[in-house]
Order: sequence, then structure tokens, then C-alpha cells
Amino acid sequence: MIEYSKPGYTKPLFILAFDHRGSFMKKMFGISGQPTIAQTEQISQFKQVIFAGFKQAVAASIPKGEAAILIDEQFGDAILREAREEGYIFCMSSEKSGQDEFDFEYGDEFAVHIERYHPTFVKALIRYNPEADQGMNARQRGRLKIPSNYCHEHGYKFLIEPLIPATPEQLQAAGGDAKKYDLEVRPQLMVKMISELQADSVEPDIWKIEGLESTKHYEEVVAQARTGGRDNVSAVILGRGADAAQVEVWLRAAAKAKGLVGFAIGRTIFWEPLVALRDGKSTDEQATAEIAKNYQHFYKVFQEAK
Repeated sequence: MIEYSKPGYTKPLFILAFDHRGSFMKKMFGISGQPTIAQTEQISQFKQVIFAGFKQAVAASIPKGEAAILIDEQFGDAILREAREEGYIFCMSSEKSGQDEFDFEYGDEFAVHIERYHPTFVKALIRYNPEADQGMNARQRGRLKIPSNYCHEHGYKFLIEPLIPATPEQLQAAGGDAKKYDLEVRPQLMVKMISELQADSVEPDIWKIEGLESTKHYEEVVAQARTGGRDNVSAVILGRGADAAQVEVWLRAAAKAKGLVGFAIGRTIFWEPLVALRDGKSTDEQATAEIAKNYQHFYKVFQEAK
């Protein structure tokens, strides 16, 4: 384990995540390939609506010191700059969108882009199944050491979002049932994944993990995340675009586990309001209010379950 000051983040952290790029282009607007200038502006405007909902929720009830956004540079340059100027906690994505294997969005220039905005957190999304392609896993661990080291050496917090897609063999062993894989197989894979990354000196301050339905499973994941003197390392729960009822199940189980400090939810909060806006069924103001309401709802669910 690399000893920096001491990795970790123990404060409550409730992230409204809208760093989606590829999925946003394809599923919201049907864009394939690189967006035009006009399409880029349209997506940026929709992300401004999400940001407006975030600010409305913070003004209404969510403490500013607990609220955060996760945004990309491609469509969120103005939001990143405003978040910094206004003193919001903000996370910035660093990975290429939609890749099976982690790589940097801006290649060797990744540090230049971090220094452009000075985010609170630098985020890296990976797809990493410890029982899958070992060569790819090793390459990803090697790449992740670069932002991990950079963040700790330059005063940024590092956040990893590790997704664990089932291998065909794992899914077959679960009877082809994705739900059974999530409930019975994925929890232990998460522990093993964290252990492998730690063994290769990848040291996030926050693990942004997929939802689990058992508090015991969350506790096992956090125990691994905090092993070896990593006492301040914590986790937040991502939404996976699931429906509100499923996200509530994950949050209520997580809220009872020490070391689970909050969530990072995106599409479950903003997708339907933006679809209504896109289809001309609501206004910017209505979409903003609905996003603020959804964000506040999940914050309340987590707090009341503690």
C-alpha cells in the first residue's frame, strides 16, 4: 500500500451524477458518432437543467457540504467552472465513455484537464470482473495507478466506479438469472476486485459501487476497502439507472452499514424529467423542479434509513 497523507473521505456525500456521454447521445437524442456543434450545445443545455435541479435541491434542503455533482468535460465545461466558482463539491470523469477497457479520455494529457478545473474528486469508471480477462484486468490496474498516484500527490480525491459485468460462465452458473447473479455472486466478486486493485497500489478515497440488497454484504465490501490501515476509505452507492423502488432497496441496506457515506445516482433522478422536456411535455422549470424533487427524495430515503 502506498502511504500518502492517508487516503479516504468520511464525510456524507450525495452525488447527482450526470457525466453520461455515449448513453446520453444515443438514448436521449439518437446521436451516433461525434455530435455536431449544435448537438453538443443541446446536450450541454440539458445538463444545465440537471445542474439547476441540483442547485435548487441544495438551496431547499440538502446541505451544501454533503451535496456533489459528477460531470464530464465534453458537455459540462461551463458547469465545472461554475461549480468551482460557487464552492460546490464536484467530481470530474476521466475515462473514455462506453469502453469495455479503461482508458483516459484525453490520453497522456489527462493531468492538464484536471488542472484546468481543480475538481474535488477525479473519477474513473472501469469494468472489472476478477474472473474474466486477466490480461485486461492487469492493464487496467496499471492504468489506474496513474490517476491514483497523481491525485494523492496533487491534493485531489480519487473515486473509482468499478462495474462487474457477469461472465457467460457466471451467468450460466446463476441459471441465466441476472438477479440471482447480483444477489449471490457479485458481492464476493466485489470484495475480490477491491483486493486485487489494492494489491497493485490503486488507492481510491471513495469506491462508487453497485447496489447490494444486504447490509452484511456492504459491510464485507467496506471491510476490504478499509483493510491494511485504509481506515478512512469509504463507499457510495450508484443507481445503475434502476427504477426508484430498486434504488430505495439498495439505499436502505447501505445506510445501515458503517463506511457507506452516501450515493451517486444519475438517470433514476434525471432521465424521465429530461425525456418529458425533450418531447415537449414539460418546460425547463418543470424539469428542474422534478429533478430537484427526485434528488431530495433519495437523500431523505438514505437519511431516514440510517
